[in-house]
This record gives sequence, C-alpha cells and structure tokens, in this order.
Amino acid sequence: MTENSSCPPPQSLTIAGITAPAKALRFFKFGTVGALGFLWDSGTVYSLRPFIGLTAATLIAYFVAATLNWILNRFWTFKGAVCPDHPILQWLRFLLANSCGFLLNRGTVYTLFYTVPLCVKQPVIALAAGAFAGMFANFNLSQKLVFREKAPKNTIELLDLAVELHHHEPPASPPNSNAH
Repeated sequence: MTENSSCPPPQSLTIAGITAPAKALRFFKFGTVGALGFLWDSGTVYSLRPFIGLTAATLIAYFVAATLNWILNRFWTFKGAVCPDHPILQWLRFLLANSCGFLLNRGTVYTLFYTVPLCVKQPVIALAAGAFAGMFANFNLSQKLVFREKAPKNTIELLDLAVELHHHEPPASPPNSNAH
C-alpha cells in the first residue's frame, strides 16, 4: 500500500429505510464476534481444564479467543476500515490495545473464581461476566488503535496514539466560535 492510498470508508446499514451509523453497525458486529469469542473462550477452558487446571486453561483460552476475534473483526466487523497491510503487526496491536480489556476481563474472571465457589464449578459464569467487563474498552481501543482508516506507520506513531487516547483533553474552542 502506498503512503497516499486510503482505506475504504466505513460501511453503514440500511434496514426498512433507516440507516444505522457506521459506529453502531460496527459495535453490533463487534458484539456478535465477542459472543463467538465467549464460546471459543469457554470451549477452550472446558477442554484444557482437565489437563492443565483452571487457572492456566483460563489464561490460554483468552489468547485463543482473542486471536479468533481479531481474525473475524479484521475481515467482518472493521472490513471497511482495515488497511490490509502487516497482519502480524495488526494482530500484535490488537493484543496490545486489548490489554486493558484483558485486565478487566480476566480480572473479573479470577476475582469471581476466588470469591464465588460456584464460578469454580461453572467457569462459564465468570467467563461471561469477564467478557462483558472488557467489551466496551476493547471496542473503543480496537477502533482507535487497531482498525483505523489510516494505520500507524511505526511503533512510535502507535505509542503516540496510545498516549493521546490516555491523556485526551477536549479540544479548545476555535477563536471565532461566535461566528455563524
């Protein structure tokens, strides 16, 4: 991809003459992918638990689900916004951007494991709570840092974006804000 090229604009959805904004459509798709991710996450935990224990299975399952979610989000949720260059770098950005969601998700899961005995017997309860806890952070960070119309060119630009998001201040009003 050349420096002057741009990715296609975000999609919108029209049903019965009503057009949903691209962000609402993306959030719906992101939630759908997240629901599938919850199934992959739960399936991996239940499959690995007998062999490696609940704690290790839960940690590995997160990365399995996150990778499958990245693939679906790349090719479906954010299809119109994805600059298709450097998929490995994009996957790493996805994991980095979702590290906040990871802390919310797995923090909730492990807290429930240690405080609610039912969640140890039925991990799916804790996994559902964790998925919901990280969903909004993951959507916002994925949209702003990973699946952008213009991808960061290098690690420094990516870090600048992360700092900008973390220290976001409202823009100053323009000098002639009274003019019509």
